[in-house]
Amino acid sequence: MDNWIETASKKFNIILSPEQQEQFRIYEALLLDWNSRINLTAVRDAEGIRIKHFLDSLSCAPTLGDMNGKSLIDIGTGAGFPGIPLRIFYPEMKLTLVDSVGKKADFCRLVCDTLHLKDVTVRKDRSEELGIDPKTREQFDAATARAVAIMPVLCEYLLPLVKVGGVMLAQKGESAPDEVKTAEKAIQKLGGGTPSLTQITLPEVEGARYLVKIPKVRPTPAGYPRRTGLPLKKPII
Repeated sequence: MDNWIETASKKFNIILSPEQQEQFRIYEALLLDWNSRINLTAVRDAEGIRIKHFLDSLSCAPTLGDMNGKSLIDIGTGAGFPGIPLRIFYPEMKLTLVDSVGKKADFCRLVCDTLHLKDVTVRKDRSEELGIDPKTREQFDAATARAVAIMPVLCEYLLPLVKVGGVMLAQKGESAPDEVKTAEKAIQKLGGGTPSLTQITLPEVEGARYLVKIPKVRPTPAGYPRRTGLPLKKPII
């Protein structure tokens, strides 16, 4: 456990208190237990969880900046990534976790309850529905997603949820630069500004990884996001 914590400190300037380290230990144990019975994630070993889930999630922190006192919505969160690790690191951040799969949402609730994380909401929902709901549309300082969809689709999922002045952050692989070019029309149409790409590396993980950060500079026009399933079926390209 100590190695990944040291790596987080050296690579991303993430300093975890003893209490936070204990929260990650409990999170890891819960994930290993559930994964032995239910297919939550493809990563099933402790070392993989620490690097490909915990470190990968915390790599977002330097790009997002201090989120204490701010709100973040994590779309397609799965077993809680990157949302829950970021919430552990930022104890005063308001977090909304969203997944359309009930068992994954149930696991996230269990983790947050076990770790006594406050100001966390877990929703079994679709991003398109949240994007048109006045209670969630343009209400968040940041929206994140990891391995959910190609960039034009992801922009339609995330940008409608972000308030003007906030950001969306997508965790992407080596296709990120090409995907951003493909998403230029969607970014402009949905109220996004100029994207920035940050390349990151993780121990023992091959291939380039990128954080794609897009500021929200204008309100998203009415009519977006389109109805559930349409962004994926007919991306804005």
